[in-house]
Amino acid sequence: MLKHTLGCLCLLIVMINAQAEPLRIGYSDWPGWVAWEIAVENEWFEQAGVEVEFEWFDYVASMDAFAAGQLDAVGMTNGDTLVTGSAGVQGVMILLHDYSNGNDMVVAAPGIESVADLKGKKVGVEIGFVSHLLLLNALEKVGLSEADVELVNVPTNETPQVLASRDVDAIVAWQPSSSMALKALPGSKAIYTSADQPGLIYDMLSVSPVSLAQNKEDWRKVIDVWYRIVAYLDDTETRAKGIEIMAARVGLTPMEYEPFLAGTRILSRQEAISYLVDKPGFESLYGSTRISDSFNVKYEAYSEPQMIEQYIDPSLTLSVGY
Repeated sequence: MLKHTLGCLCLLIVMINAQAEPLRIGYSDWPGWVAWEIAVENEWFEQAGVEVEFEWFDYVASMDAFAAGQLDAVGMTNGDTLVTGSAGVQGVMILLHDYSNGNDMVVAAPGIESVADLKGKKVGVEIGFVSHLLLLNALEKVGLSEADVELVNVPTNETPQVLASRDVDAIVAWQPSSSMALKALPGSKAIYTSADQPGLIYDMLSVSPVSLAQNKEDWRKVIDVWYRIVAYLDDTETRAKGIEIMAARVGLTPMEYEPFLAGTRILSRQEAISYLVDKPGFESLYGSTRISDSFNVKYEAYSEPQMIEQYIDPSLTLSVGY
């Protein structure tokens, strides 16, 4: 009897300790994820009754930390969520922060005026990542294919200096690298951006299935806090303060940071819900993710198509909170 009682007590202690652990979320330098800083500074998680610990990373490092089990959740694009999942570390996309609306760019050297002018030119891009997908989308719209350009594999954070060196004729990158590229080479210009194909790149909060199952109500509170952030940025009386908080997180002035928000379509709850309908095409998270899945298989990010439905759980977004 004593042994049974002690066993139950030990189990209870383990459960209490597990519940006491904060939710660990990795985030990186993208406006839709930097915005979490607003809630951290205003102590909204404490007000919501959920303990959360945010950890700042470079983007790829944040995915690596999630894959290593060091995080409960991470900010990733929908396509990259599939990549980590294919390697055996699945993330469930529970929150649609935004879609890129201009921050991802094809930036060309002087003399190149359009995507059509890229024929026969060298393009620096991180092959197999979302910038590569943006480039293919741009080429397709003008009747070109990947075979019509010479790809040079360049890490995204190195694209500004590679363009400035004139080793390539154009680069593809997201913010802040895309704007840095424009500054690094005078006369360069964005000839195609994610605003030309809304829904190509969705930015998500991806959660480990174990943490989601064990802490579903806490994750519901996290999502409710997110929509409090969105309301704060939508309110003309508080938007400037929100931008100030976000800019400070990445070491910029509010004036420098505000254009990044213009290139990011941060979504209200009702807007997000409209993209959570399962249908083909870029206007659906499901459709866009299936396109990313085909891209990932083609460029050997993984070998077999993924079961998209297993990666998306819209239920917490559909539960109205704030």
